[in-house]
Amino acid sequence: MHNAGDVVLAIVQFADGEGAKIRPAVVLFEEHGNIVIAGITSNTKMDGIPITEAEGAAKTSVIKLNYLFTISDAMIYKRLFRLSDKKRRMVFNGLVEHLGGLTNIS
Repeated sequence: MHNAGDVVLAIVQFADGEGAKIRPAVVLFEEHGNIVIAGITSNTKMDGIPITEAEGAAKTSVIKLNYLFTISDAMIYKRLFRLSDKKRRMVFNGLVEHLGGLTNIS
């Protein structure tokens, strides 16, 4: 069982679908064996929510809220650490902001 806010090491597909790599990711939720994650990058020039070494990251990184995937439990190698309550709130608020266009339905 993986919980929202867990940072895991998982097989993450490239955005173009042409391969995969073992990368850190944040668990957003799990349901019926499907785990929705947000990718993490060490490229701090990318948009997203920063996480630091002091928070548990191997190096300063960015949670990419525009890089979401559904994976299976078999694709997760291990849990690395858990985001703080404050950082989990930032992820939630960022996702709500990105999905805000769904409420503009007439």
